[in-house]
Amino acid sequence: MYALPVPALALAVALLLDRHGEPPALLHPVVWMGRGLGALGAPWPGRTPAAAFMRGVAAWWLGALAVTGCALLVGAGAQQLGQRASGGVGLVVLVLALALKPLFAWHMLVLEVSRVGEMLEEAGIEAARVQLSRLVSRDTRALTATEVRESALESLAENFNDSFVAPLFWFVLGGLPAAALYRFANTADALWGYRGTWEWAGKWAARADDVLSYLPARLSALFMALAALRIPRGLASVARVTPSPNGGWPMGAMALLLGVRLTKPGVYALNAGGGAVDAGRFAAGLALGSRAATLAALVALGALIAQSRW
Repeated sequence: MYALPVPALALAVALLLDRHGEPPALLHPVVWMGRGLGALGAPWPGRTPAAAFMRGVAAWWLGALAVTGCALLVGAGAQQLGQRASGGVGLVVLVLALALKPLFAWHMLVLEVSRVGEMLEEAGIEAARVQLSRLVSRDTRALTATEVRESALESLAENFNDSFVAPLFWFVLGGLPAAALYRFANTADALWGYRGTWEWAGKWAARADDVLSYLPARLSALFMALAALRIPRGLASVARVTPSPNGGWPMGAMALLLGVRLTKPGVYALNAGGGAVDAGRFAAGLALGSRAATLAALVALGALIAQSRW
């Protein structure tokens, strides 16, 4: 009988843990990353562009080395514990799973997006706008019911990549250190990679996230297409509408596969000729995302098992 490799077992356990939500903030590695990035970034605004850029590069690499170093230590520590304690492989799997789980979040995302639709149906537009503000950075106070659903589906699609497919992709390629590095890069982009006083300080963070998300974003669109059992026509041209080189792929796939338009007023309109996102299409988007996530998890597990046989 062929024994499953430790990375595959660790991912399987982490996926099961994901069903039970996120660890408390005090124990959440991504929260630690955010706090560290905030502390590193505090003195930057107001510097000259060149100085801000160089500080941004240096701070990003400092954080990246710290995060990957910690992940390597966790892996090494798990191996040592497994060799010294009874339960061996099981202990290694558990430690790795506990370290991996916070680096992705699918179940919580689906719950938060689902609540937007529930609020619209049960509590009204104001409650739905408040719920949506937990998911997006845009101002939600004046959005219509259709725009609220659009924004929620956009968040689901984009975070399907950022919070699920990409961490799994990098875990398959490089183990826990690579998954942790991706999560650090994505968090740094969220905190630093925007325009304004932080523009130059955040340029490196934004580009690093673009590079690390490039293949996963396109895989995310592929998983959605497989889940829908059809290839969305014209996806490449639709994906180019967004400012991000990656975000348009999963969001564009969602829009085309559901036959709806997804917009950010004044910024982009994906599948502009599509229909409005009503309650039925909103539910269909949630179902599509869930099927795509199942496929992504199975492919990741299969790739890890295949790696062990090579």
